[in-house]
Amino acid sequence: MASQDWVEKDFYSILGVSKDASAEDIKKAYRKLARKYHPDTNAGDPEAEKKFKDITEAHHVLSDPEERQQYDAIRAMGGARFAPGGAGGGAAGFEDLFGGLFTGGAGRHSRGFNTGNLPPEFADLFGGGFGGGFGQGGFQPPPQRGANREATTTISFAGSIRGTTIGLREQNGEVIDVRIPPGIRDGQKVRVRGRGAPGSAGNGDLMVTVNVKPHEFFAREGDNLRIHVPVTFDEAVLGAQIEVPTVDGGTVRMKVPAGTNSGRTLRLKGRGVTTSKATGDLLVTIDVVVPQNLPREAEDAVRAFAEAVAKNGQSDPRAHLAEKARL
Repeated sequence: MASQDWVEKDFYSILGVSKDASAEDIKKAYRKLARKYHPDTNAGDPEAEKKFKDITEAHHVLSDPEERQQYDAIRAMGGARFAPGGAGGGAAGFEDLFGGLFTGGAGRHSRGFNTGNLPPEFADLFGGGFGGGFGQGGFQPPPQRGANREATTTISFAGSIRGTTIGLREQNGEVIDVRIPPGIRDGQKVRVRGRGAPGSAGNGDLMVTVNVKPHEFFAREGDNLRIHVPVTFDEAVLGAQIEVPTVDGGTVRMKVPAGTNSGRTLRLKGRGVTTSKATGDLLVTIDVVVPQNLPREAEDAVRAFAEAVAKNGQSDPRAHLAEKARL
C-alpha cells in the first residue's frame, strides 16, 4: 500500500480499537469483524466485501509491530498531503520521504489485498478454509519461518565468567559451535540464529539454555560475587590490611576496620562479574576465627583482656535479648 493511503485511512477506527490497543485487543477485534463481514457469509453484498477488505487491510498493518510503528509515524505527520515529484523535481511524495521504510519501495501491501485471505491464525473462523477461495487465488498462507529448537548445556563457573565456546553435536554428527558470552547467568538462554527447523521463509533458531556449575568459593548474586574470608580475633579487634582473591585469578588488598564483627560484609567496587552492560562488585563477608587450644600465655592474655574491657564499662552484648524475645 502506498504510504499516502495510510494517511487517508484510520485503521484503529476501522477495527474499533483505541490507538494504544494491545496486540491481543487488535486480534480480538479483527476476529469479531472478520466473522461478521466475511464474503462467504455475505454472498453478493458489495458493502460487506468492502468492509472485509478494509478490516483485513487494517489488521495486516496493526498486527505487525514494525508496520504499526511506521503507520503511526506517518499519521503523526498531521495528515499532510504531498504530490508526487515530477520529472523536473518539485514536491516529494510520501514514497520519496518514507520509501526506505517499505519493502520494495511501495511497501508490503502495494500488491493489494485478496479479500478472501485471512491470516492463518484466523483460519478457524470459517472451518479452516473458504470453500475454494473467494477473490483471486483463494487463501494463500504467507511464508513461515521454521520453528525454534531447544537444547541444554552445562558449563563451568569459570566459563560463565570469562565466556567460552561449546560444541553441540547433531544426530547426523554435525557439530554446532555455540558462543557463550562472558557473564552469562545460570538458566539464561543463548540464541544461535538459523540453526532451528527449516521453513519456507527461512530456518528458525536454536535456543540453548545454559546451566552453570556452582563454585566452592565464589557465589554469584546478580552481577556481584560474594566470598567469605576468615580473619583472626586480633585482626577483627585491632583492624588489619588483608589480601583477598579475585575472580580474575589475582588478589587485592583491603582494609578490615578495627572492631569488625563476624558476618560484616565489606564491598570492593568493580571486582564482580563483568557483562556487556555492567560490572558488579565483590562482597567480602568477614568470618572471625576463634582460636582453638590456646597456650597458657594466650589464655592469660584473653582473661586480662576481658577484665580490662569490663573495667572500662563495656556493655553486655546480650543485655537486650530477653526484651527482644518477648512474644
